[in-house]
Amino acid sequence: MRHGITKFSFQQVDVFSSKALLGNPLAVVVGADSLTESEMAAFARWTNLSETTFLLQPRSADADYRVRIFTPVAELPFAGHPTLGSCHTWLSSGGRPKSGEIVQECEAGLIHIRRNDGRLSFEAPELRRSGPVELDTLTLVLKGLRLTSDDIVDANWVDNGPGWLAVQLRSRADVLALRPDFAILSGLRVGVVAPWDLTKDGREADFEVRAFSAAGFEDPVTGSLNAGIAQWLIGNGIASSSYIASQGTVLGREGRVHVELVEDRIWVGGDVTTCIEGVAAL
Repeated sequence: MRHGITKFSFQQVDVFSSKALLGNPLAVVVGADSLTESEMAAFARWTNLSETTFLLQPRSADADYRVRIFTPVAELPFAGHPTLGSCHTWLSSGGRPKSGEIVQECEAGLIHIRRNDGRLSFEAPELRRSGPVELDTLTLVLKGLRLTSDDIVDANWVDNGPGWLAVQLRSRADVLALRPDFAILSGLRVGVVAPWDLTKDGREADFEVRAFSAAGFEDPVTGSLNAGIAQWLIGNGIASSSYIASQGTVLGREGRVHVELVEDRIWVGGDVTTCIEGVAAL
């Protein structure tokens, strides 16, 4: 049990963007082994970011470090942008991997991370739930998105831990036009995806993604959702083995998620930019 205030190294980073303030922010506390779960939860509530993470010594001999991931209201077993942001902070704080791939331990298990041309990518975890969305759930989702069944191409569970399902629309414009009713969607994590049109949208990305959280807000750029969508799109031949997803456009962000299939392993990556470095007194 700790007594008094302890100082911890702290970073706030921007994930899925090479430019500060245009991705998804993450708060990271380094060397947080002495913090209790209640202290971690309290700090996460205070930062009020979608996620705050705490870097710890690993329990598994195969892991390089351990991370705990907290939203302002709960702990998550896994999340994508906290994985990349935590790894970036661990490396910049002097972390050295045991082998070529970095191995992160989290409540969901061991997550493999690689570095390629300065960009970090995590291996998409296995889906805990996949397949078509049940009619009653889909009906609720469509009502919450203010859509009809004629507006969608398909819908699928893409849950790798947080509980995501995804709906495919016909165009990027359709995705950007959505104005969801969060009261109806309450308790559901809903992702929406559609392809870019080269003539209308350009070549900067291949798909547009939006993520509507169970807590009633839109997430700027979402690694776990993109990981699940990638398994769905690539597995069904909707996407090529390598593509870029754009996310956060409606929120004024420029998130870019890089997806690549390499020898039956799907990697989900993006740039990470450090915005704040300092000390947290907890």
